[in-house]
Amino acid sequence: MATNLASLRNLSSSVYPVVQFQRRAAANYKGSHRAARLRLEGLKSISADKQAVYASDLVQGLFTDHRKAPEATEQHTTAPQLQALRGLLHSSTRSPPSRSPKLRSWYKRPSIIFPPSTALDISPKLRSWYKRPSIIFPPSTALDIPKGGSTDDIQFRKMRSFFQFVTTPTADTPGTTLLLHFDNKRYLIGNIAEGTQRASIEQKVRLLKVSEIFLTGNTSWEKTGGLIGMILTLADAAASSAQASLLETKKKLLNRLEREGVEINEDDIAAQAAREVKDRVRLSIFGGPNLNYTLATARRFVFRKGMPVDVHEYGHATTQSTPLSDPTWSDDNVQVWALPVSPSPKTSSGSSSPRKRSYDELNGREILSSRPSLNQTDKERALMMSKSVVSEMFDSSWRMDALVETPINQVQMPATLFVRNPQDHKIVKYTGPMPGGKQPVPDITVLVRKPWPGALIESLPPAEPVKVAMSYIFRNHVQRGKFQPQRAKELGVEKGPKWAALGKGQNVENAKGETITPDMVLGASKQGGGAAIVDLPSSEYVEALVSRSEWKSSEIMAGVGAFIWMLGPGVASHPMLKQFMEEMKHMRHVVSSPELCSNRLSLDSAASATVRLSQIDPIRYNTPVHDNKSASQALESLGGLKDLVSIADRGQKIQLEPSIEVQDNEINTLLDADAVRAEMSKDVLDLAVKAREEVKAAKQELDAWADSLPQKDVEITTLGTGSALPSKYRNVSATLVRVPGWGSMLLDAGENTLGQLRRVYAPEVLDEIMRELRVIWISHMHADHHLGTVSVIREWYKVVHGSQRAAICSPADDADFDAGALFSNQDRLSVISESAMLHWLEEYSHVDDYGYSRLAPLCLTPNFPQKNIQSSLHWFIPPSSTQVRGGNSPRAREPWADKIARAKVLPQALNLQDIQCVQVQHCHGARAVSVTFPSGFKASYSGDCRPSKPFTQIGQGSTVCIHEATFDDELQGDAEAKNHTTTSEALSVALGMGAKACVLTHFSQRYQKVPVLEYTEGEDAIQSLETTGDEMMDISTSTDDEAEAPVVDAVAPQAEMATSVDATNAKKAAKHIKIKAGSDMKVCVAFDYMRVKVGQIAEMEKYTDTLVALFAEEESEENKPEPPKKKGKGGKTQRNN
Repeated sequence: MATNLASLRNLSSSVYPVVQFQRRAAANYKGSHRAARLRLEGLKSISADKQAVYASDLVQGLFTDHRKAPEATEQHTTAPQLQALRGLLHSSTRSPPSRSPKLRSWYKRPSIIFPPSTALDISPKLRSWYKRPSIIFPPSTALDIPKGGSTDDIQFRKMRSFFQFVTTPTADTPGTTLLLHFDNKRYLIGNIAEGTQRASIEQKVRLLKVSEIFLTGNTSWEKTGGLIGMILTLADAAASSAQASLLETKKKLLNRLEREGVEINEDDIAAQAAREVKDRVRLSIFGGPNLNYTLATARRFVFRKGMPVDVHEYGHATTQSTPLSDPTWSDDNVQVWALPVSPSPKTSSGSSSPRKRSYDELNGREILSSRPSLNQTDKERALMMSKSVVSEMFDSSWRMDALVETPINQVQMPATLFVRNPQDHKIVKYTGPMPGGKQPVPDITVLVRKPWPGALIESLPPAEPVKVAMSYIFRNHVQRGKFQPQRAKELGVEKGPKWAALGKGQNVENAKGETITPDMVLGASKQGGGAAIVDLPSSEYVEALVSRSEWKSSEIMAGVGAFIWMLGPGVASHPMLKQFMEEMKHMRHVVSSPELCSNRLSLDSAASATVRLSQIDPIRYNTPVHDNKSASQALESLGGLKDLVSIADRGQKIQLEPSIEVQDNEINTLLDADAVRAEMSKDVLDLAVKAREEVKAAKQELDAWADSLPQKDVEITTLGTGSALPSKYRNVSATLVRVPGWGSMLLDAGENTLGQLRRVYAPEVLDEIMRELRVIWISHMHADHHLGTVSVIREWYKVVHGSQRAAICSPADDADFDAGALFSNQDRLSVISESAMLHWLEEYSHVDDYGYSRLAPLCLTPNFPQKNIQSSLHWFIPPSSTQVRGGNSPRAREPWADKIARAKVLPQALNLQDIQCVQVQHCHGARAVSVTFPSGFKASYSGDCRPSKPFTQIGQGSTVCIHEATFDDELQGDAEAKNHTTTSEALSVALGMGAKACVLTHFSQRYQKVPVLEYTEGEDAIQSLETTGDEMMDISTSTDDEAEAPVVDAVAPQAEMATSVDATNAKKAAKHIKIKAGSDMKVCVAFDYMRVKVGQIAEMEKYTDTLVALFAEEESEENKPEPPKKKGKGGKTQRNN
C-alpha cells in the first residue's frame, strides 16, 4: 500500500481533473479542490495502519466534491493518468467489491468501490462526506460522464442499446441472427442456424455476455441447427468465467463478514459463493413448441456441468384474442412480448402448387405417417420428460468415475463391477459370477458406476411437429425524468435519503406530513425505444401475424419504432404484408430474406485463405461461390416499398436509444478477392510458379503413378478439416468422395457441411451432387462430426423427393420387408453409423420432417480380424418400436432373430463391393471404415482415433487413406491423452495398409504445421504400422458401462479457439517427416474447400515449399499487434458487440 500512496501523491495534480472530467467549477468548488490538495499532502503524517483507509476515503471525498459542481468546463486528462488511477483503485486491498444502489442501473458488472469509513477522527465537515453512498469506479471504463450534463443525471442514464445483425441469409449462415446490445449484457435473437457460432467468431461477438437466447420462427433444424453447438460453446466459456467469479465472490463474502464481525466458516463461505455464482451462470432459451424435445434428443452426446439451461416454450396454448399489457418476460434492461403465430387455417391445408406424385404413389403405396396423432396428455408427457432430460444435460452432478455400492443381484447389466480388496482396501475389478449368467451370484455388495441419467431414458415419449412460428416485441423500460432538487426543496422534502427514494420512484413524506410522489419532483419520463422482431417462414403465416391485436395496443407499441423482418422465400412479395408495411410506414422497416440479401462471403478469414491458396494451386482451389448484389438491386423487387424498407446486412445497427435509427456506418465491407490477391507476397508467388514448372517437368512420372490407380478420376473434396469446433479458417469434419459411375459418399458431416458444399459448388452442380449422393458415413457421436447431417439430408430430400414424405419402412413390422427392392430405384440415401446416431435421427424426426422416411438407416457391425468376424449391414430398428417392446400382435410375438434376418442388407444393395469397419480408440462407438467400390477403388477413413492395427488390416490395398492428424509429432502426449493421432502416426497407418495415397485432415486449430516429407534410407524414417500381433483393443468400447456415458469430446474447446503459437517463420511453420525411400505413397495436406482428383495427389507434393512459405508469412502477420480499430460516428470504436 505504501507504493500506492507514493503513486497517489504523484498523481495529486491529475486526480482532480479526472474526477472533475469536463466540469466547470464554481467558486465554492474551487475551495474544496484546494482542500483536497492539502489532504493529499497530509498523507505523509498519517500512521501506517490508517493509510489504506484514508486513501480510499480521500478518493471518495474527491469524487463527492466533483458531484457538487453545478457547471461544466473543458478539462482533459491523459490516457496514462487514467490508467495509473485505475491501477491504484484496483490494487487497493482495503476496498471490498460491492454495488452502489444509485448506480446499479448504470454499471451492472463487478466493480471496485471505495466505501466510506468512520474509523478516522475527522472534522464534522468531512464527516458528512463519508455518510454519502459509495461511488463505483468501473474496472474497464473511464469515468464516462456525459458532456455538459450534471452528475445527478448518472442515476437516470440509460445504457446504449441497439440491435446489430450478426448474420444475414448466405450459404454459410442460412439464418438471420441479431445481437441486442446493452453495455452490461447481450441477447442473441433470431435463428441459431448452422454456421452462427462460426460467424460469431469471425465477428468477434462477445458470447460470454450472452445469457438469453430468443429463437424466432418455427422449431426446425433450419432455424435451430446451430443451437446445440452454441450452447456447448457458451457452457465452456461460462465454466472458465465461473472459476474467476467464484474467487471474487468468496472475497466479497469474506470482507462483508469481517465488517459485520461475524464468525467466519470457510466451508459456509465456499458453499454460499458457489450458490451465488451458479445463479448468475444460467442460460435461458425462449422459443416455440418442441424446443425442449429437440435438445433432449441430443442427450447421448451433449453433457456439460455448471451452466443450467432453462428452456421456455411458447405457443402450446391457444393464442389470446386480446393483447396482454404485461410483458411475457423482462429483466432490468428490456421487456419482451412473445408472439407465437400459427398458420392461417385456410392456407395451411392447401398448397400453392400441385403436389408431385412420388415413386411410392405410382406403385400404389399409401403415403401415411405410421405415427398416430397425439392427445394433450401425450404432448404434456413428452414436454415434461424432455424438460427433465435437458436439466440433467447441463446441470448434472453425475461423474463417470463415481462408484456406487450396490447389491450384486440388483446391478443392471451390462456394467463393469468392482469390489474392495479386504486386505489392502484397494478397488479391483470383480471377476466372479455375473448377474444374468449361468452361475448363481454371491450375496455381496459391489461397486458400479452410476449410469449417466440421460442413458436411463432409452427413448423419449412420442412427439409431433408443431407449425408455430415465434416473433417478439422488444422494448426498453420507461426512463424516469430528471430529479429536480429545487422543486423538492419547495415541497419541503429534506435533502438526503428522501431525495434518493424519490429518485427511485418511491413516495415520501415532507416535514408537514404530506405525501410527495416522484412525479411531483421528476421531469417528464421518456418511453423506452423498442422494435418488433418478426419471423415468417412462409406465406401461410402472414395473415395470422398482421391480424394480431398487439399492433393496435398503445400500451404495448408505445416506444416501438421499427420492424425487423426475417422472411422466408416468397414472403416479401405477399400483398397482405405489403399492405401492413404501408399502414406502419411511420415505423422503420428492415428486411432480411434470402431473396433480398446478397450471398456475400460471410466468413472472410476462410474465404481469404482459399483465395490465396487458389493463387498457388488454381486446379485444386477456387474462390468460394458468392454473389455481391447490392441492396439497391434487391429493393427494386419490392416495387412501391423500396422507399420504406432497408435491406439487412451484416453489421447494420438499429439504434433504440436515444432515438430509433437505422445505422449503416458499421456494415461490414464486402471481401475484395482482387485486393486479397494483390497482397500476396511475390516470394510466395515465385515459389508457386516454380512448383508448377516442377509438375510439368515430372509429368510423365506423375501420370504413370496416376495410371496405376484403379480409378484416378475419383474426386475428394475436403469440406471441413478442423477439430473440435469451427474456427476462422477451418470448419469441422466433412469429406465428400465423388466416384464417377457410382455416386457420392459423405464421410462425416460436422456442423454447416451444407454451407461448405454451397461455397464449393455452384447451385446446379450441388443439385447434381444431391441427386447422386448414396451414402453418409458417421464415424462417431462427437458433435463436430455429425451436427450437419440433418441439413444435408433435408437438402437431398428437397432435391430428390420434393420434400414429400414416404411410408416409414421397418423390418420389425413388415414380414415382406425386402431391402433389395427398396434400393432398386436408387432413391434411398443410406446413413451408416452406430445405433446411437441412427436413434438420434429417428427420434428427432418426430418433430421435424427433414426426410427420415426416405432414408435407409443402416448399422454396420465391427470387423474383428483376429476372430475372422466380418462386418455386416443391418436396417436399424428403433428401440421405441412397439414390436421391440412386446405386445400381443403376431409381429410382437415373432422371434427377434427373424426380424434381424430380415433387417440384413448386403453391400451389393448399395452397389458396393464391400464395406468393413473396426472399433477404434477414441470414444464409445467410434469406428474406422474401409469401402470398396465396384471399380476396385478402395477408400479408408479413420474418423477420430489412435493408430489402429485392425484398421490397417481392413484397409489393405487402399487406393487412398483419409486419416486424422490432429497433433504434430512433438505433441505425442496430447495425442495419447485425447485419443487422437499425430502426423507421423497417421502416415504409419497409411503405409501399413499399403495405401497409394494419404490425405491428412482434422488438424488442431492451434498446433497445425505443414508436414514436409523427406525420403531417406535412415533408421529414423517412419515405419509402417504392423498389421500382425495384438489388435490394440485398449479402446473405450471395451468398457461395458461406457455405453451409458455421454459421448463428449476430449479436446478442450478453449484450446482450439486459440491462435497459432510459436510460428513466425518457415522453419516453425513446417514439420519435417522422414519416410522410407522407395515408398510409392503420395501425401497431401487438406484445407477447407480443396477439390483434388486422387490421380493428382502426387502433384500436390510439389507445392509443399510454397505452402510452408505462405503459412509462415500469414502467421507472422497474425502475431503482429492489431492496428487501432476504426472509429465510427461520434468517435466510438466500431463493432461494439
